[in-house]
Amino acid sequence: TTKPHNTRTTPAQQKQHTTTSDPRSNQPTWNVVQHINTYSAIASLAKDLASTNATKSTARGTTTTTTTMSEFTSSIPLDAVPTTGFDFENEQRNRMLGGMQGSEKLPKPMKTGTTIVGMLYKDGVVLGADTRATSGTEVAEKNCRKIHYMAPNIYCCGAGTAADCDKVTDLISSQLELLRMNTHTESRIVTACTLLKRRLFRYQGNIGAHLILGGCDINGPQLYQIHAHGSTANLTFTTMGSGS
Repeated sequence: TTKPHNTRTTPAQQKQHTTTSDPRSNQPTWNVVQHINTYSAIASLAKDLASTNATKSTARGTTTTTTTMSEFTSSIPLDAVPTTGFDFENEQRNRMLGGMQGSEKLPKPMKTGTTIVGMLYKDGVVLGADTRATSGTEVAEKNCRKIHYMAPNIYCCGAGTAADCDKVTDLISSQLELLRMNTHTESRIVTACTLLKRRLFRYQGNIGAHLILGGCDINGPQLYQIHAHGSTANLTFTTMGSGS
């Protein structure tokens, strides 16, 4: 036989489980003491759990930083902080310049594309290029390589499609290296120019590479401008690209 369940409660239990009514309405409200006790228990449990996680992370050798939010404590690994995203490094500078006296006379920002330049001087050649690669209206790469190695004495600036410039210059560079190994002589700029323009002319402009080729050989410093369709020009200075 089983004993009947005792449903009687003590006066203390009755006080804990009773509800109070708002005299201005007929809706019952929970006992304030019971509500505070429940909230305190949840907060204490959250603190204990966060402390346990922090101890485990330290035991695994992970350096952590503690961030306090209200009554709850969270343990966040340092390596979880993102290191990439949008760059607003110029925003504060622009605000400061805009508030200066005479800021209305500052030049307006101008959007340009790739700019590559080359020029000859008495004993050599100078090549220059920017480093920004874009994909539509977005900056895809802030440190893009636009001056390509062709030979120890020859370099080439590229504008247009970044992948095409990389591929065509790497291809001709390998051909020049094989030619040096066979002839045991230094590569000549006119040879590199001929190989590049033949490759581009074969594809009738479908390879989007606009190049400035420069270097020094037995004939002295030389500079060539090579268009995507294969046309070339031997110049003392030149510039190419959508920002030129």
